[in-house]
Parts: sequence; structure tokens; C-alpha cells
Amino acid sequence: MDTRHIEPVEGSHHPARWWHVLDDGRIQCDLCPRDCRLHEGQRGACFVRARVGDAMVLTTYGRSSGFCLDPIEKKPLNHFYPGTSVLSFGTAGCNLACKFCQNWDLTKSRDMDRMMDEASPGAIARAARQAGARSVAYTYNDPIIFAEYAIDVALACRAAGVANVAVSNGFIHAEPRREFYGLMDAVNVDLKAFNDDFFVKLTGSKLAPVLDSLAWLVHESKAWLEITTLLIPGHNDSDAEIEAESRWIHRELGADVPLHFSAFHPDFRMLDVPPTPPATLRRARAIALREGLKYVYTGNVHDREGDTTRCPGCGTALVERDWYRIEGYRLTADGHCPDCGTAVAGRWEPFDIRRQFGPRRIPVAIGAAA
Repeated sequence: MDTRHIEPVEGSHHPARWWHVLDDGRIQCDLCPRDCRLHEGQRGACFVRARVGDAMVLTTYGRSSGFCLDPIEKKPLNHFYPGTSVLSFGTAGCNLACKFCQNWDLTKSRDMDRMMDEASPGAIARAARQAGARSVAYTYNDPIIFAEYAIDVALACRAAGVANVAVSNGFIHAEPRREFYGLMDAVNVDLKAFNDDFFVKLTGSKLAPVLDSLAWLVHESKAWLEITTLLIPGHNDSDAEIEAESRWIHRELGADVPLHFSAFHPDFRMLDVPPTPPATLRRARAIALREGLKYVYTGNVHDREGDTTRCPGCGTALVERDWYRIEGYRLTADGHCPDCGTAVAGRWEPFDIRRQFGPRRIPVAIGAAA
């Protein structure tokens, strides 16, 4: 696709990867399936990858919309070191065009000056260690579009003993997928819906590449995977679609992959759609459990049962949550039910409920030094 912009290409000009020159002289971006084809001075649909001269650059390398310490459950990840903190950050722009975007002020931003925080990969890794964060999350906007920056940060974090978490839409080509997700210890993929018409009309993308990413993450990577589907009334919340999604996950990914159904709130270009009723989330959860998925959760609503991790063997409550606070924890240190011995899928370590991070959100200042 051709995407023309008349404004100059501002921001940092970090060399981008995953592109090639076409016979007609344009440059094609090979990062995601949009395959943007650019003339001199044009930006891709994500707005942050641009052609400057005869090369592609990333204009947001080292620049962030802000850093915060969050509970890992907010990503959401319920089976990845529960109760720990994660240093979260993002940049600007996105490779999708979701009409219902809940972070549109960042993903649709055309103002590079919004990103006032600058930090090198090493500075982020050190800040995470100093703050006691178990992991760093690439989130808020989709990290696929700043993959060069995220990869460098992930390498620095690995060297510092800090885990890496991506919150992503999964809309990425195979080669960068291997390099980017291959460095992640956990990934939450936002599976927007389970019908291609929804993807085309409401996100400007396609379903198939996302399903490919999900399958690759489970079968080819070492990353822990959880999936989130935002249920939008009248668009992707029918029994038939929820059943189809749950069956596909069970068949292609396995019953152990946790699935989160979260509530939509009117925003951006979908202000005429009502919020998702809590009953819809409970219905979706019941359907997914009936289809054989072992771990299904509700999000963006107060639902203690929908937040609770139960043993797939005996049904006892093992991790009881109230929003982002853990109220009860009975898993063994290696992730087994103490009553029947059933293993619970995930990444676990010894846990002290008195030392959990809890439902806080703490801004963090990070210097730009290397």
C-alpha cells in the first residue's frame, strides 16, 4: 500500500530492519503484513517507520511515552510469576487501525513530541533491576512497530536477569516474529475477534497472520502465551464466534493456554456502542470452559470467580484474585495443586502473599544514558 504524508520525517533516524527495494524504486517494509511501499519521505501506516533517502528508519528508537511499574496481572498475565511487578513502557503508533482502540491517544499519535522520556536499552534494564521488577513489558502501543528498540532492550534485560513480556496484536511477518518473540519470556496476544470480516472492517488487518503467530508461539517458541479477546457488543460476542475461537484454541494451541475475555468501553471511533455487560463476559467464560479450555478469565470488571485460577484436576481455588490483588494463593513453589498434585500450566516460583506488588501503578523516571 502507498501511504503519503507531507510532513517531514522527524524523530530519531535509527536504521530499521526488514525491508527491501522494489523494482519501481519504492521501499517495502517487511515487518508486518501491511507491506507498506514507500516513496522518499513517506511513513508507513504505523507512522513511526519511514523512508529517508534509500533506507528505512525507525523514528521512535529510544523514545517512550512513559515508564510505570504495574502488577503483572494487568497485562493481563495470570500464569506468569503472579504477584510480581513489571516495568511497562511503549512508544507511539500502531500497525493496526482499530476503531475501538482503548489507547488511541498513543497508538494514533502523530505528535512525536509526546514522547518526552528517552532511555537506552541498558538504562531500562538497570532501572528494572533497581525497581525490583521481575520483568519488563513492551506494551501500551504495539511493540511490533518498534521491534528494533524492543529487541535491544530485551537483550539488555536478559543480560541483567530481567524477564521480557510483550503485549501484542500478533500481526507480524515470520522472520521478525522469530527474532522479536524469540526473546520474549511471556506474550499476551490480543486476538481481536475470530472472524476475518471484523479484522478487515474494524482493524484494517487480517485474522490469518495473527493465528499463525499464536501457533508459532506455542509450537516453536519458549515463551509463555496468554490470549485476550475484547468482547464488543454486537460485533464479536456471539455464542457461535466464542465457541469457534475456543475450539480453535483447544485444537491448535492446547487446553492449557489461558484465555481472557475483557470488557469493551466506548472510545475513539466506537462511541455509539454500549459497554460490555458483565453477563456477556461470564457467558463467554462458561462457553470456553465448556469447550475444554482449562483457564478462562474475565477482565475489566469486578468478578472474583472470573479472576480465580482453579485446579483443572480437582477444581479447588488455587490463586484467588480481586482485581490485581491476590487474596489467596495455594500453589506449590513449582506450580502444583497441593490437594491432588495436578500441575498447573505457567511459570511459577516461590510466592509470599505478603510481598506481592499489588494493584499499584508507579511512574518511573529513567535517564537516557547508555
